[in-house]
Amino acid sequence: MTEQYHYLSEQYREGLQSLGKISPDVVDAYNKFTSVCFQPGELSAKYKHLLAMGIALFTGNEHCIVYHLENALNEQATVQEIAETIAVAGAYGGGATMSHGVILINEVLEERQARMQ
Repeated sequence: MTEQYHYLSEQYREGLQSLGKISPDVVDAYNKFTSVCFQPGELSAKYKHLLAMGIALFTGNEHCIVYHLENALNEQATVQEIAETIAVAGAYGGGATMSHGVILINEVLEERQARMQ
């Protein structure tokens, strides 16, 4: 079981649950599809979540940034791997991508560190 800490990832999960009450077939299909997508294959689950985090950084999707960051951390991603992902995404997305990377991701990492103490 993965641990989710940040309120943005909780909002995302709660939103999916709410939509699932209205349109269960859609949410069920989405959950099955994404579950398969993030299973280890030639790429590990960790790298798949880092890729997704980079895409979310580029598109400015804060909920997915946090969700995939937390999942990458749960898959033992290092701070260096996270920093390199931010840098690559920033090379494409410029300032907006970098600001999400250095502010939001730092916030999540600090929260996580505080909970581990």
